[in-house]
Amino acid sequence: MQNGRQIDLSEQVERVKRKTRPWKAIIALLFAIAAAVISDQARYDSAPIFSATSHLADRFIWAAMAVAFFIFGSVATYSLAGKVRELLQPRTGTAHAAVAGYIILIVGAFATLVITLELFAVPIGQLVLGGALTTVFVGIAAQQALGNVFAGMVLLFARPFQVGDAVRLQAGALGGTLDGIVTDIGITYVRFDTGGSVMSIPNSQVLNAVVGPIPPPEDEDSPVTPDGRSGTPGGPEHSQPRPGGPA
Repeated sequence: MQNGRQIDLSEQVERVKRKTRPWKAIIALLFAIAAAVISDQARYDSAPIFSATSHLADRFIWAAMAVAFFIFGSVATYSLAGKVRELLQPRTGTAHAAVAGYIILIVGAFATLVITLELFAVPIGQLVLGGALTTVFVGIAAQQALGNVFAGMVLLFARPFQVGDAVRLQAGALGGTLDGIVTDIGITYVRFDTGGSVMSIPNSQVLNAVVGPIPPPEDEDSPVTPDGRSGTPGGPEHSQPRPGGPA
């Protein structure tokens, strides 16, 4: 009884979390917008509420609200990405929902970072130039990882196979042929159940492989005797008839 109550309690907690998650993202977004407006007004002393305060107090409010915007913006982005993933998962599958969540997370994080730097009066132009150079070096260093990510997106949109399909992969990088059932299509790896073990194969290798269904087993031919005898009348295992002649 106690185990059943614990399971019911955990299910109720999970339901409450799912219901409150969209409101959490909306409230965090509203707080982020308010923090950005207050920070901008405190920076330029444009609001009447800040006219009677000292310059030091304005600087403190400006920095505190900029930090608050970064925190609330990050919470809103993370919550929104999780909610979109939950809504799309029953309709489009786990892989496509994960891609949509990643896109929202990356776009939201980039927007939050840029606005935060703008609130702190950081020259974004110089950072963009430095970020471009950094991106080039990071892209060269993480070439294989990025290749797997882009290959995963191609597999998700081209859909040469789906989760649950029994397929055969043939490529030199895989050491020949590989038969298995697709259990998961991730952003970097494809997982195959090869009948006893689950293998994670990089998406770039799967994209470069020849993909097809597993051919049915060949029909067994008529049994052949191990000694090579034909079994036909008059064959080696039967006595040969003698030619007719005088007794």
